[in-house]
Amino acid sequence: MQASPVRDLVVGLFVLGGLAALAYLTFQVGGLSYRVPGGLTLYAAFDDIGSLKVRAPVSISGVKVGQVAAIGLEPVLMQARVELDLDPNLELPIDTWARIRTSGVLGDQFVALDPGAEEDTLTSGETIEATESAISLEGLIGKFVNDADLEGDD
Repeated sequence: MQASPVRDLVVGLFVLGGLAALAYLTFQVGGLSYRVPGGLTLYAAFDDIGSLKVRAPVSISGVKVGQVAAIGLEPVLMQARVELDLDPNLELPIDTWARIRTSGVLGDQFVALDPGAEEDTLTSGETIEATESAISLEGLIGKFVNDADLEGDD
């Protein structure tokens, strides 16, 4: 078989395109993204974060506006402290709620922001005061079982 530089070039470009597509899909599925530093950084304290993870999406009305940058423990209040990395152009009122929600019945958890109606806005580094922790499915089932037991003892 005779060597063909054109054929070798086409095969090489095809393989290179396949590797680029594989790399793109890896970043999309893995949830990795590059954000420009200097975005809006807000904090929120929760009693229970469930299975919330770093890089989980932060959304408003289903639209992704950022991601969870870090999760730590608030030393004074002994609550989970979640750092949110948000779009720098976002202007959130000071009475915004941060809620931990689950996508689907058994899906991944994310932070849903519900903007309030105040005119004053949160600035980078501030804490969202109004929060709602994750709902524990095990806790709900246990409460249901224990409440059902108490009613049967009458």
